[in-house]
Amino acid sequence: MLAGEISALPDGWTVEFQGDGLQLVATEALRSEPYEDAVILGAADVPEMVDLVDRTKPGPFAPRTYQLGTYLGVRRGGALVAMAGERLHPPGFTEISAVCTDPAHRGHGLATALVRAVAHNIRERGETPFLHASADNVNAIRLYRSMGFAIRRKVLFTALRSPEGDKP
Repeated sequence: MLAGEISALPDGWTVEFQGDGLQLVATEALRSEPYEDAVILGAADVPEMVDLVDRTKPGPFAPRTYQLGTYLGVRRGGALVAMAGERLHPPGFTEISAVCTDPAHRGHGLATALVRAVAHNIRERGETPFLHASADNVNAIRLYRSMGFAIRRKVLFTALRSPEGDKP
């Protein structure tokens, strides 16, 4: 997934998806704190993480994405019902990614608590949290702004497939 205009593609590459988005960055108003119900997710949790992402569509997430940073989850009745984690790490910043909650567990503050917990870990390292949202995901944008994120800029998301992308 890229953020920005693509002027030319290498031979055999194709555009899989394009869409408008927003980049939001944490302000001092963002309250960050640990979340006692959160558990660290790892390799054994990948099938559930991928399933939750497939059902909630927070954005790109592949089986090895969890290796890019710490992912936290919330379990209810043994099942993973919400998660958020870290993905991109430009100098001085870390992206909060894959913020998602099973529809049956929405409205209980799980996403808010997880974003605050991930942001806490990022700030503990002296970095600034940021995140991305689809421009048409008004509920997520409203939530992030109410938590203390500010819109930094508009972005154009582009997902590409390489000719090798179909190989196992």
